Amino acid sequence: MQAGRYVSAPTRRLVNARATIGTIMTMRYTEPVLDWYRRHARDLPWRAPGATAWSVLVSEIMLQQTPVARVLPAHGEWLARWPTPAALAADPPGEAIRQWGRLGYPRRALRLHETATIITERHFGAVPEDVDALLALPGIGRYTAAAVASFAFGQRHAVLDTNVRRVLARLVTGRPRPASTPSVAERRLAESLLPAEPAVAARWSVAVMELGALVCTAASPRCAACPVARDCAWLAAGQPAGSGVRRPSQRYDGTDRQCRGRLLAVLRESGSPAYRADFDAVWTDRAQLARALDALVTDGLVDPLPDGRYALPGSR
Repeated sequence: MQAGRYVSAPTRRLVNARATIGTIMTMRYTEPVLDWYRRHARDLPWRAPGATAWSVLVSEIMLQQTPVARVLPAHGEWLARWPTPAALAADPPGEAIRQWGRLGYPRRALRLHETATIITERHFGAVPEDVDALLALPGIGRYTAAAVASFAFGQRHAVLDTNVRRVLARLVTGRPRPASTPSVAERRLAESLLPAEPAVAARWSVAVMELGALVCTAASPRCAACPVARDCAWLAAGQPAGSGVRRPSQRYDGTDRQCRGRLLAVLRESGSPAYRADFDAVWTDRAQLARALDALVTDGLVDPLPDGRYALPGSR
């Protein structure tokens, strides 16, 4: 409202009523979810009291499209080798790809190395706290920036990953799953449910995320174990299936993605550049191999050398 502008009594009552309803809704969900989280949260290293912002950032990048069980050992090995952004930036990017191993989507390793370099050069080696500064880093989108700002720095942001979106869709709107991408209305809903205190809001965000991962799962929700089941609009409606079509799981065997992984494995596991014949030994379809190798070069994951060999970036 503009300063000095007259607001009628009915309008003031409406504004106050909306604020009160929002507060009641937030309180109704907050305490049960936070209490459940205190008792059931997994012991993950990036959630530990002494976890650094770098640990949180690395975990968020690794957890994109990769299950926690696979990330846990990789995260520990990564932090043991590169405990700070500066430590990673000091090594060639090919070493990040080598260390990434079989986590999948190896461009994430390349982006993480680029991020470490920028943090070292422009932020004095410290992961930035500001969301806009985080968004300016390679491979950091809206979700990851909000997650790092919340979980590493205790800020108040709506953190909308797949699990959070599913919980809120069922709990508040009664839908079995959210739309393919977050809408403005969905973000506003998530923001309206954030507790006012930043530290509590950050804990609420990770608690809802954990609830979606362990209880309110996509395929087999355990509603009897849910701390907010009595307030769940989806459960009250009889758990309707919805009209959306789920995307079928993607085939992996025989795909270009599998071929790329095999070629990268050759370079990761050898201490020196590889010849084309080394790749021929792991993939029989020559046309597909050539296409996958070209794609790896285009993506910056492999460097072609003047002598006809191939190497990880920065390796010779």
